[in-house]
Amino acid sequence: MLTSKKLSRQIQRLVWSFALTVAWVAAPVLAGAAAPQKNIPTPASLAEKWGIDITGIHMSAHNYMVDFRYRVLDAEKAKALFDRQTKPYLIDQASGKVLAVPDTAKLGPLRNSNQPREGKIYWMFFGNRGGTVDTGSTVTVKIGDFEAKDLVVK
Repeated sequence: MLTSKKLSRQIQRLVWSFALTVAWVAAPVLAGAAAPQKNIPTPASLAEKWGIDITGIHMSAHNYMVDFRYRVLDAEKAKALFDRQTKPYLIDQASGKVLAVPDTAKLGPLRNSNQPREGKIYWMFFGNRGGTVDTGSTVTVKIGDFEAKDLVVK
C-alpha cells in the first residue's frame, strides 16, 4: 500500500518526466520559429570534409540539456553523422567529462538519424544532468571520426 508521501514522490517524478519530455520535443520546433541565429565560425575543413556548418550550441531544457544544431551543406559527406550505430558525445574541455545523447524509452535517442538533406538544419541533445556544462563552457562534439573542437556554449 502506498503512503501519501510515496504517492507524492511518484507524482512529482511523473510531472518532471513529462516536463522534460515536452521540452525535448518542443525545443526543436520553438527554435525553428525563433529569429535566425548567426553561424558559429567553424573551420572550412568541417564543410569540406563533413559537409556541414555548425549553426549553434546552446543550453536547453532548463540547463538539463545541451542543444547542438548544424546545417547540412553536402548530404553525401554528412551521411556519416547520421549513422544510428555511431554514438555522439560532447566533451567539456575544462573538466574532461563526457556527455551522451539520452536514449528515451518512448522517443528513442534525442538526435536526428534519418537521411540528411542539403540545406536542412538538424539537431541533437546531450544530457547535462549533473550541470557539467554551462553557458560559456568550451566543448568538443565527437561523432565517430567527426570532431568539432572549441565550441562555446551560449
